[in-house]
Amino acid sequence: MSSPLESLIQCGTKLWLDSVDPDLVEKNRALGATGATSNPIIISDLVKTGRFDQHLATLMANGEATDAEVAWALTDQIVSDAERVFAPVWQATNGNDGYVSFELDPLLEDPEADLPHVERVEQYVELGKRWSSEHRNRMIKVPATPAGLESLEPLANAGVPLNVTLIFSQQQYQQARDAIWRGAQHRHSLEHFKSVYSIFISRVDVYTEKHVPTLTAAAQGQVGIVNAKRMWTDNQSFWSGKDLPLDQEMVFASTGSKKPEDPAWKYVEALAGSDIQTNPPATNDAVQESGLQFSRTVDQLPPAEVLQDIDQKVEMQHLEDTLMSEGIAKFAAPQKALLDLIAQKRTQLAGS
Repeated sequence: MSSPLESLIQCGTKLWLDSVDPDLVEKNRALGATGATSNPIIISDLVKTGRFDQHLATLMANGEATDAEVAWALTDQIVSDAERVFAPVWQATNGNDGYVSFELDPLLEDPEADLPHVERVEQYVELGKRWSSEHRNRMIKVPATPAGLESLEPLANAGVPLNVTLIFSQQQYQQARDAIWRGAQHRHSLEHFKSVYSIFISRVDVYTEKHVPTLTAAAQGQVGIVNAKRMWTDNQSFWSGKDLPLDQEMVFASTGSKKPEDPAWKYVEALAGSDIQTNPPATNDAVQESGLQFSRTVDQLPPAEVLQDIDQKVEMQHLEDTLMSEGIAKFAAPQKALLDLIAQKRTQLAGS
């Protein structure tokens, strides 16, 4: 009998790891993971372990590199190391899988910085091209903010593989998808055209518990799943018939259960069978220990009365506005924390 994670993969899910910790990358690759993703929290957690002190000392040796330059050089190195682990997958699938996502500077969205919109767009385009250059299986992660969305068309036109993140609504997904497709159509070839769209799921259910308490018991806790499945269906319909060599896929993100009474595999099980799940290491561990055998559920919706309750009571524009406002705050703060941590390490390593 297949292991739980093997059964998840066999039913059609591509398993990506929500970490670039070298040890976890190796472990989860052996369990069947075919990609990974990075963010400042992950990099900070790695710095805190002390495992990268020697590398940091080398980066800081001449004293001229700023904390930000050190942080990005370290991120680049850790992501590059993960890329090498997944490179055989990229080669075997001709570029359809085996990617590691690299998040562009979250401080571009820092509310305190108040950068002009045009400058944000220009920075996304410049940084996207820079950090993707000479990395075949690196995917550039761009948020579905106004500036992020506007940068997608030129980035897609430039041939950059894209992972659009912070997607909470179908409107955001469609804006991102349409911008990327416009850019892709101006390329000389679509042979290596690849895009994915990261839907945040569990945060939606946290939102409805707070803002839509009148949902029935059957509907409460299902909105994130229904929202994701509807976007998945939309995505399937849009790309079908375009005869592209690579899949343009949804990434089911934020798949860790937020409520202790829910099983750790709640979202994993509900969205099994297609596209990509980027799961926290603890979620993958819980799935593997569950003893479950997974089957395709991604195209199965709840009963009509549950959908009707959701559609009548959940105001999607308010949901998007609220979660984006929270998401942007959560987006910038970890990068500031990483820079503070690098500054602390500089003092610590100088005195050692």
